[in-house]
Amino acid sequence: MSEKKDYLRMNTAALAFLGDAVYETYVRRRVLESGAVRGDRLHRAAVEYVRAENQGAAMKALLESLSPEEAALAKRARNRKITSRPRHVDPVEYKWATAFEALVGYLFLSGNGERMEAFIGDAIEWIEGNHGKRKAEKEEGHEE
Repeated sequence: MSEKKDYLRMNTAALAFLGDAVYETYVRRRVLESGAVRGDRLHRAAVEYVRAENQGAAMKALLESLSPEEAALAKRARNRKITSRPRHVDPVEYKWATAFEALVGYLFLSGNGERMEAFIGDAIEWIEGNHGKRKAEKEEGHEE
């Protein structure tokens, strides 16, 4: 149990660093299992899952399903001062995406693979279910 507590107190940027790689592996497996085989299609499909906007939105949507310690970690990661971020990403969305990745990193390190897979699965399902809706809303906004 003390090991788990140490991971809860770990630097959230380090947890996000690891969580990004772990999540990317799950996304790539999901995309490959979808039947796509061409490199350009694989990349485009994967990008939708790993976009900061989509990760951040999924994190906000799943926040209520987290345990108190998971939610506290996510909030700590979200509130961490950011020193750099991609120019095309809203800073608030980027912070939520960092919280998402930090939680994945924490779940991975704490050895809670079943919980991690459930969280990632829920996030992927949320992104798949809401991506089309968000894309349509953006396109409607551009038509006006």
